[in-house]
Amino acid sequence: MRIELATAPGSPERPNEDWVSAALPASGQGGALVLLDGVTPPPTEPGCVHPVPWFTARLGGALVELSGSRLDLSLTEVLAEAISRTADAHRPTCDLSHVRTPQATVVLARWGEHAVEYLVLSDSVLLLEAPDGSVRAVLDDRLDRLPPGSLASHEIADSTVRNKEGGFFTAAADPSVAVRAVTGSAPASEVRTLAALTDGASRWTEMFGEGDWAAALEQLRRSGPQALIDRVRELETADAGAGRARLRRSKAHDDATAILVEL
Repeated sequence: MRIELATAPGSPERPNEDWVSAALPASGQGGALVLLDGVTPPPTEPGCVHPVPWFTARLGGALVELSGSRLDLSLTEVLAEAISRTADAHRPTCDLSHVRTPQATVVLARWGEHAVEYLVLSDSVLLLEAPDGSVRAVLDDRLDRLPPGSLASHEIADSTVRNKEGGFFTAAADPSVAVRAVTGSAPASEVRTLAALTDGASRWTEMFGEGDWAAALEQLRRSGPQALIDRVRELETADAGAGRARLRRSKAHDDATAILVEL
């Protein structure tokens, strides 16, 4: 088995709010990956005394522990329990009802002898490669399907659509959001490789069109996650010099994270 991951902040002046990890059990059978993209609140928003990296580290740690130790729980139940634990850790000091309380997108996958389970919440992506080389992208595209004008920008979403019916959903403080995630499973024999990318890394495909999802996974396999992120940075820098003509989002650079797991 090969596991390789990389992450890079969007700016050296700001902490990286992405979080990624993989876990393998002592038995040598099965494993899990967790990838989170923290959602940055506007600097003037009140509500929580903790920064987003605190939240993603707490949520990510709980997801890794539960996905590995509680095989009796579905990934939906794992996410709900991890959100509850994280909320309890800062409920005494923070207003968790605030729409901009720390939150994150989620990719969670767990594999074993018989099946690969997966869960995606919001706009990070999970790629599943079959033995014949075909690649399927698991996407939660609700953010992209919102009508024009409903978002101030792709990063800072209006409170009328965040974690609301008819809008889009992220992992914040309400465990019931877990049922909103895109979930599924595949026989283990039908998956030979998994990859996950936050939207800062998926710009390679979604924004700059360097290749489709199959090409992105092959780039990860051939050159590694760091090389893919480095190429995204090159493309962003070149585009910024032309007035960011091709960028669809307000950030010139975003935190970027990718993980590759060859089973």
